[in-house]
Amino acid sequence: MVNNNPYHQYQRNAVACASKGDLTLMLYNGAVKHIKHAVNMVAAKNIERAHHSIVRAQEIISYLSESLNPDFEISNSLAALYDYINHRLVQANIKKDGDILSEVLGLVVELRDTWVEALQLSKSPVASGQ
Repeated sequence: MVNNNPYHQYQRNAVACASKGDLTLMLYNGAVKHIKHAVNMVAAKNIERAHHSIVRAQEIISYLSESLNPDFEISNSLAALYDYINHRLVQANIKKDGDILSEVLGLVVELRDTWVEALQLSKSPVASGQ
């Protein structure tokens, strides 16, 4: 079945044309979206949807961890942070704990915002040597 939804077509094209840096940003944004949704679903006592959103966030964080380049020193620190985030997501899922989700959300938002700054710096004329 062909999906003719223009929004889904736009999303597929955005992913297909994105740089590695932009793809990483999309992953961070996806994790933020799913964690926020999980917070809302926990508050609404919708256990099934909370579980689904937490699992989606875990999948994204796991992918980010697996995609780290071990040649860079920062990868070890990020791997440890991703491991911690995943561990906390598991705890949040078991307990359906909004406080744990809020903690994790803060960490992922901070990572995302740092990534945005890094992307902006890498695209600036000074960083590119122009």
